[in-house]
Amino acid sequence: MSFFNKLFSREKKESLDQGLQKTKESFLSKIGRAIAGKSTVDTEVLDNLEEALVSADVGVDTTVKIIDRIEQRVSKDKYLGTGELNRILKEEIAAILVDAPDSGFREFDVPAGKKPYVIMVVGVNGVGKTTTIGKLAYNFKKAGKSVLLGAADTFRAAAVDQLTIWSERADVPIVKQQMGSDPGAVAFDTVQSGAARDVDVIIVDTAGRLHNKAHLMEELGKIKRVMKKVIPDAPHEVLLVLDGSTGQNAVEQARQFTAATEVTALAITKLDGTAKGGVVLAIANQFKIPVKYIGIGEKMEDLQVFDKEAFVETLFSLND
Repeated sequence: MSFFNKLFSREKKESLDQGLQKTKESFLSKIGRAIAGKSTVDTEVLDNLEEALVSADVGVDTTVKIIDRIEQRVSKDKYLGTGELNRILKEEIAAILVDAPDSGFREFDVPAGKKPYVIMVVGVNGVGKTTTIGKLAYNFKKAGKSVLLGAADTFRAAAVDQLTIWSERADVPIVKQQMGSDPGAVAFDTVQSGAARDVDVIIVDTAGRLHNKAHLMEELGKIKRVMKKVIPDAPHEVLLVLDGSTGQNAVEQARQFTAATEVTALAITKLDGTAKGGVVLAIANQFKIPVKYIGIGEKMEDLQVFDKEAFVETLFSLND
């Protein structure tokens, strides 16, 4: 079993390296240009580094925090060379992620005593929400859990159809109604059915339209209330799905959804096709909500439980 775990971990690490390739190349090249020809970390190096971080979609607030920390360290050692900057930057970026809350999970698992474990998934259309739900279902099932999906995004026919296709791919059951049905009724039926079947995990999709905040709060609030009629502490998790390739737009979406409902975990998708993976740092730092999953490819296994240490290690590792 230990050999399998080592093999599986190695495969996950290889997928992570491959999935973050564009971000890593862009990030390291920008840092390289920031310190090119310099032997000590001076004001110009820090200015260049600040520009490199902002352009890597780390975000202004997070960049300022990182630069301030580096300045404090430089002030203690006036002769700090640029050769040490990579190491210090790596440590400070790791500290940003460590400061952010941790989901506490390393694999696709659920807390003891929470059965069924109810996940309500939120996010705008087009971010990979349905795909993420399908991949979650697959990976939970692969981990030995029984799963039930609920298609409570009833405003788009395509949403129900897409989730049905994913339920078939992952070979898990789905609760759905006609397009235009009451989302609360679908959520209620899903949770009631899941409790009756004694499933391990229930994943409920919700509408992906960004309405005004009041409307969004009302809709998501209603879905939560009907779930509680069956399972008083449901939903146990409100998972916000964000498209990492949109950079700072993902930060804005996080701002709107966290203002409208209590988000407890984040999934950041499409990191494999972009150089904007630095947005993970911006989101983790700004919202103090754990990044729980990252999407780094098309395969079912390419939705990974987020590992802070592995992420930072990959970001700074040079290709062999």
